[in-house]
Amino acid sequence: MATVHDTGDADNYDVFVKGAPDRMVKLCSTQAKGGVVTDVEPVNSNYWIEKIAILSSHGLRVLALCRATVPKSTIVKGENLGPEFVNGRPEGQWLTIVGLCAIMDPPRPECVQAIKEAKGAGVRVAMITGDHKDTATAIGHMLGIVDENFPSAITGPELDEMSDDEMKNAVMTYNVFARASPQNKIRIVKALQAQKQISSMTGDGVNDAPALKAADMGVAMGKEGTDVAREASEMILADDNFATIVTAVKEGRTVWDNLRKVLYINTPINNAQGMSVLFGLAFGLKQSPLSPIQVLYSNLICAITLGFVAAIEPSEEGIMSLPPRRIGKRLIGRYLLLRILLATFTLTCLVVASAFWLKSYNVNGYLFSRYDKQDENNPVNYDPNVTEPPELKYYLEDIRATAFNVLDFGAISITLSARFTYLSSIHPRVFSGNKYAWYSVFIVAALQVITTYVPGLNNVVFLMDGMDGLQWGIVILFMVITFLVLEAEKAVRSYLKFRGADTDDLQYGVFDNPMEGEAGKNDALLPKGASHLNLVALEK
Repeated sequence: MATVHDTGDADNYDVFVKGAPDRMVKLCSTQAKGGVVTDVEPVNSNYWIEKIAILSSHGLRVLALCRATVPKSTIVKGENLGPEFVNGRPEGQWLTIVGLCAIMDPPRPECVQAIKEAKGAGVRVAMITGDHKDTATAIGHMLGIVDENFPSAITGPELDEMSDDEMKNAVMTYNVFARASPQNKIRIVKALQAQKQISSMTGDGVNDAPALKAADMGVAMGKEGTDVAREASEMILADDNFATIVTAVKEGRTVWDNLRKVLYINTPINNAQGMSVLFGLAFGLKQSPLSPIQVLYSNLICAITLGFVAAIEPSEEGIMSLPPRRIGKRLIGRYLLLRILLATFTLTCLVVASAFWLKSYNVNGYLFSRYDKQDENNPVNYDPNVTEPPELKYYLEDIRATAFNVLDFGAISITLSARFTYLSSIHPRVFSGNKYAWYSVFIVAALQVITTYVPGLNNVVFLMDGMDGLQWGIVILFMVITFLVLEAEKAVRSYLKFRGADTDDLQYGVFDNPMEGEAGKNDALLPKGASHLNLVALEK
């Protein structure tokens, strides 16, 4: 930046210039001795470059302060001067360097911690800055993005001289890009995408808009950002804090994880409703172990009440230690499918088993309705030798009551086990973290008791009767069995993960689309020297 001042000299204006020190030194012919501007000597460029390097290596942002005089005849008063006034003067070296100004702008503590957390989550953080290379490298060390894997920085002018292949290698070699222009940002984004990387770019200025648009996820600043940058972005940081991005990543992973939990809870419950009817009839029951209204109730009330609360489970411990999800991954993976099938099989078997358990107490294996005198399974209606219906220990309504409660209390077991992907639910942690999970459990349990015992509601609407101690014993036993089976599966899966198996479904499977998101990833990068182009817009 340069400003022109009239200090009373009849022939000359005084010009004061500040800017990047490595560039300013090249424009200086003299230096002030001891900071006295009237006492100058030929500039010692090596001295200034050494001091610049020392200050920059400590993470200080350095500005060179220069001055000069220009004839009044060369400037029109009120003229709006451009960069060529400083950089394009015919005399070349025309400034006198007076001194250096070093500014300490340390990273925010929460930013350092956020970058550490991002690295643990497999998210690589790179810094693109206009600072001096040494300053950028020092700040990179403070942030933890300059390490043994990415030990140095590269500058924008160096990027300008690279071919496409060299550029693609550079973005995988360096984490710090110094003296970078907005056009350099675009090349960096496109090079990362060409290397199959998912690229997010932050920015706040008008010149950042093309890079924000080109990135897979453009992130604009909400406080300091321009309207153009915000319009070009997919996400806006309301607090302009990098740590918020990492928080958003964690929240996104939690949402994905919870959606899988919802599927894990709802799918077995809904599957078991139909499967219980199918296999109950297939294995010899003359009538369905569940009435139509019981199936509908379990589908609309029980499954939804228990499943919805899984969507608001807090983040599990270790969620930010997993690698990022691949593009094209679907919610259902191999291991989740196996878990769903196991839960479905277990719940279906126990519902059907409860019906046969109670039926075994009946004389000759009879099973018919207590209230429907026209029931075709009542021997009175098909055996002329039977004049009075036999007294049964458990009628169809009793079996339906038991099967209905085995199904829905088993659903509660699935919900409690599904709250933690790997950690055991046989632990006090199951009672904390999500109070709404327990609200839903109590609501479902209370509704089960109400529908089972309220006269009229049970035998007229749900076609079942109240239960005795044996029936409740079966319900509780099968609820515990369901819970223990799923916890055993969890223990086996934890062991397999310890042995290196992909139990998180991170690799591509039969349900996934590996080619999703590949369109445009192999497009040509911007040409060499792109930072000299005056780009107005760039289509995504």
